[in-house]
Amino acid sequence: MKISIQELMARSGVAFGTSGARGLATAMTDRVCYAYTKGFLQYLESIGELRRAGESVAVGGDFRPSTDRVMAAVCRAVEDMGYRAVNCGKIPSPALALFGLENKIPSIMVTGSHIPDDRNGIKFNKISGEVLKDDERGMSGQIVELDDALFDADGIFLQAEKSREVSPVAGENYAMRYLNFFAPDALKGVRVGVYQHSAVGRDVLVKIFSHLGAEVAPLGRSEKFIPVDTEAIRPEDAQLAHDWAATGKFDALVSADGDSDRPLVSDENGNWLRGDVAGILCAKFLGADSISTPVSCNTAVEQCGWFKEIRRTRIGSPFVVVSMMEATRAGAKRVVGYEANGGFLLNSDIEIGGKKLRALPTRDAVIVMLGVLLRAKAQGKTVSELAASLPARFTASDRLKNFPPEQSAAILAKFNSGSEAADKIEIEKMFGGICGSVAGLNRTDGLRITFANGEIIHLRPSGNAPEFRCYAEAETDERAREITALALAKVQQ
Repeated sequence: MKISIQELMARSGVAFGTSGARGLATAMTDRVCYAYTKGFLQYLESIGELRRAGESVAVGGDFRPSTDRVMAAVCRAVEDMGYRAVNCGKIPSPALALFGLENKIPSIMVTGSHIPDDRNGIKFNKISGEVLKDDERGMSGQIVELDDALFDADGIFLQAEKSREVSPVAGENYAMRYLNFFAPDALKGVRVGVYQHSAVGRDVLVKIFSHLGAEVAPLGRSEKFIPVDTEAIRPEDAQLAHDWAATGKFDALVSADGDSDRPLVSDENGNWLRGDVAGILCAKFLGADSISTPVSCNTAVEQCGWFKEIRRTRIGSPFVVVSMMEATRAGAKRVVGYEANGGFLLNSDIEIGGKKLRALPTRDAVIVMLGVLLRAKAQGKTVSELAASLPARFTASDRLKNFPPEQSAAILAKFNSGSEAADKIEIEKMFGGICGSVAGLNRTDGLRITFANGEIIHLRPSGNAPEFRCYAEAETDERAREITALALAKVQQ
């Protein structure tokens, strides 16, 4: 039978979000994943990125329970289309993307990133890098042919898939990217705790930091998947960091989300840095002259005065990638991007000490960890002192889980009458008791409200899960957290 990817999305509930296709693991049947993969490859054929039988497509995945099955379905589709599936095993998303870029082949990463393990997803990379929103539209229009004889009534393969040999090259190359660029003693004297949990990059983090001379202690390893969200940090992850830091053994703690493209970096006291704060510090370390970052990120990047150009985008790495490309075309030399989740994108080659770090225009966690710690070491400061060198702008975020998209849309519709004056009145009715009068509105992504006192509330439905997110910015961390809690309480009333 033939089916369009658009129709498949509607039937299965597996759809494109901020980065890749996501859905319930039960909805991501072998049939659905097989069809998505065929749609991606057909789209690459249509734009001339795949031309002949036998060309390679790299496949990787994270540690969530459904990943092995989805990877098998992806590999089967690649092979049934006449291409060679390179099984790169369980590796970080940026490692797989790097392997694809270096070898000029597409890649497919099976991961749900930070979301709970009852869900999963697929990230697609063209030869040139991340699939962008125009590419997603091109994929959605593909009509794929499925052999119904392959699947049972539940969309599962009738015959179990064969095991495929794992190539370690992609993971090894990713580690060497940093070990070849930085000096072997770059982190000598620095004591680092690596919160490993179920992050797919947990072992490579230990390897990189150890080989760069740091004293490394692996912590909190788990064989059960833990949905660590670097943007909405769980109370238990905050407590673990404080407990480990209280031992006095560490200058910093580092960790990452499930597919290890989003970092966590703590100071010596076990306080996890916001991803956008870590992004600013990393950008400064790399000598960036142009930064692309979503509208939700901390305004300290403008207020610090360190950078020639800041471009604001919608939330999601595809939008950051497009903005970086535009900056490069406009003549910027050191172009980077980062997100509130900490994911850092490098659109330019960076030279330091006569060595070159090649561009990697997809989310990466390792460069942020190294950038923050190496800048702190170079300046003779603790990580907390380094963070304190930025203007006093603090961001907090939280989310309402299992929040229906229809309800999210209804909330935002209250403040989108077509009249800005009327919208400000409605906003002040709901949030005026928290932050006062409204100074300005930004609808780049969701609704970002700037109040006359400089405080910010940003409301936005998640693009990956049935969640309603709130971001707040204020002059103290405590106040930002207070605003977030109060705002989320208001929208539920």
